[in-house]
Amino acid sequence: MKSKIILIISIGLSFQISLKAQEKETLNFASYLSQVREKNLSYAAQKYNVSMAEASILTAGIFPDPQLEMETSDNGVSKKMGYTVGTSVSWTLELGKKRKARIETAKNQAEYSKLQLQDFLRNLIADASVGYIDALKTKALVEVQKDSYLSMHQLAKSDSIRYRLGAISQVTSKQSRLEASSLLNDLYMAESMSRQSFSGLSLFLGTGLEERNINGDFKAFNRDFNPEDLILEAVNTRSDLLASKQNINTANSLIALEKANRIIDLGLSLGVEHNTWATNEIAPSPAVNAVKFGASIPLKFSNRRNADLKIAEMGRMQAETEYKQIENSIRTEVMQAYQQYQATQKQLKQFDNGMLTEAKSILDGISYSYRRGESSILEVLNAQRTYNDIRQRYIETLADNAAALIELERKTGIWDIDF
Repeated sequence: MKSKIILIISIGLSFQISLKAQEKETLNFASYLSQVREKNLSYAAQKYNVSMAEASILTAGIFPDPQLEMETSDNGVSKKMGYTVGTSVSWTLELGKKRKARIETAKNQAEYSKLQLQDFLRNLIADASVGYIDALKTKALVEVQKDSYLSMHQLAKSDSIRYRLGAISQVTSKQSRLEASSLLNDLYMAESMSRQSFSGLSLFLGTGLEERNINGDFKAFNRDFNPEDLILEAVNTRSDLLASKQNINTANSLIALEKANRIIDLGLSLGVEHNTWATNEIAPSPAVNAVKFGASIPLKFSNRRNADLKIAEMGRMQAETEYKQIENSIRTEVMQAYQQYQATQKQLKQFDNGMLTEAKSILDGISYSYRRGESSILEVLNAQRTYNDIRQRYIETLADNAAALIELERKTGIWDIDF
């Protein structure tokens, strides 16, 4: 008896463990975006641009390396005039604050890289969110197709029984069975689309999602906005506009660097020489040591051609023009995204006014009449298709509304979406 009890307990425990193993871990929206920030490979690659730009700041602050020269000479071959051995150190003394200009330019370029990375993340989060919404939409559409198929499959089974009882014709029975088969094909297609959308999330995460599930409420995407406030917010916070503004600062620093490069640098040298004893009978001389100091001044004839400076100045004008263009584009993009969001909000209100309830009521009424023999199978099928179409359009409108809000916040440069 005791062994039977132990066996029953062990079977029960193993059954519970197997059920838990079959349960898929749910990846909610907040965790999903957190993993996108941590694991996305494209974002990880973009981070290296910032690291390289910051390393360039150290490179820009390096002083020119000195040069060590050593030489020897025979003052008179076969004349016994002795030998000369010397060594010297030379270096370049940069004038015109070139090093400071290089550092300033590198710092501006590093800041520009950071803003570009921030803008990349802005678009990445928005794209990943749209992908999550699409996966939720296809998942919900599968449920709609499954519910429609099961309802029609049940009707087909009922009609098969009614046909054998002589209550309906064979054509009517076949019609409901064919409709059920057609809905089953639609279900297969919906499941395929859902799996594809779900697999697409792996591109954002850098890992597979085979053992996970997703969930979310489409009704959490309702906001009230003032378009003027959105435009002001976008102009002040959009990372691509801030990056464009920083690009103007970088262009100004390049101009300052080019002006500094036009100033001459001094070449300085310091050396020592040792002349050995000369034993020539005509001009003997003792061994002597000498100290040398020298300076070289370049003749900057190239300054007469200021093409590099003109290029830098044109680069600044180009950056200023691009800034104005981006600013104008932002205003247009925000208004277009706002109008799209308002349109989806209006569409949702139509469904909230009773479209779904009314379609379901009509389907139930016609189905009841059909079972009583007061309606035809075609009326049932038309009501079923209408109800399915409205349910699908409702889910698609919910998803479109969510995507419209994501696009609006992307264009505005804000982010407060969580569901």
